[in-house]
Amino acid sequence: EVQLVESGGGSVEAGGSLRLSCVASGDVHSTFCMGWFRETRWRQREKVAIIDSDGNTFYADFVKGRFTISQDSAKNTLALEMNSLKPEDTATYYCAADFGCRYAPYADRNGMDYWGAGTQVTISS
Repeated sequence: EVQLVESGGGSVEAGGSLRLSCVASGDVHSTFCMGWFRETRWRQREKVAIIDSDGNTFYADFVKGRFTISQDSAKNTLALEMNSLKPEDTATYYCAADFGCRYAPYADRNGMDYWGAGTQVTISS
């Protein structure tokens, strides 16, 4: 069993920055794909950014150049640096882990084994 706990959400104005963190505990595997998804009342949960244990990354087109995903295996921590935030980035952001995945671009929502409870990000215009 693995537990994922997100932190770092909040409210900022458009153009601002936020950093999300996710700490994994429990039976964390050394091979993984971990990442961030987001969901709103009007949009299904969508993939934002993924990183695998080899350091490969995937970014959704709508965050490329603005968001950066990183991971610290020693601390079992995942981070998402979000810059140039837009009102359309407003959502609940979820940390997720897939321990059967080896390549970040192949990770998807349905393959995730564990999810955090989510953290709210609100961007005002």
